[in-house]
Formats: sequence, structure tokens, C-alpha cells
Amino acid sequence: MQRILLIDDNEEMRSMLGQMIREAGFDVVLAANGNEGIAQYRSAPADLIITDIIMPEKGGLQTIVEIRRDYPKARVIAMSGGFKSHSDDHGALAKIMGVDRILAKPFSRDDLLGAVDEVLKS
Repeated sequence: MQRILLIDDNEEMRSMLGQMIREAGFDVVLAANGNEGIAQYRSAPADLIITDIIMPEKGGLQTIVEIRRDYPKARVIAMSGGFKSHSDDHGALAKIMGVDRILAKPFSRDDLLGAVDEVLKS
């Protein structure tokens, strides 16, 4: 079973997304911020990391930079309400940020699971 690390400071969002991913047949590990997420990943690396960008303690960008430094092949999806949902620049932004895919909040269950499948197959 593939393992996904989900990092989001919003408890409701983290729980809801975790449930969606779990129901799709994945093992899910939850973390409330980047520090927790990095500690979880170091103790048991996941097949995919999904992280919010804006979080207290250690934000998503700092988390991505640290993960990429130590684990350059880690697969990462970044999500945020700050991305424009219909932007054609998501691919370029993803490359700049060092992630495999970007999800703009709000997104649907199908958007989330489609992104997860796409990144895990790449």
C-alpha cells in the first residue's frame, strides 16, 4: 500500500483530506506543520508528500526546501488557497517551488485523487 504524508495546519482540512485519501486505498500519515511533517518523513519516508503552503512554525515552502535538500527524489504536491485556480502558470510555478504538482484550494475530491495518481505514476 502506498503511503502519503499529508501536512496541513487546519485540523478539519487535514482530517477531511486524510479520509478521502484513505478511502481511495492509501495509507495516510498526518502532520499539523512542517516540523512534524519532516520528522514523520525522516522516521518513515512516504511515497508522496502533500503539503499546505501557509502554516505556522514551518511553512510549506520551508518544508519543501528541506525535504528536497535531504531527499531530492521525494514526490511533492503543494496546495494553497493563494494559487489562482485557473492559472496556466501552475507548471512553471511548480518547477520554481520544486514540487511535482500544485493544487489550488478549493479543489474537489477528483482533483485531489487525480493529482495523487498523476504524481505517483510519474
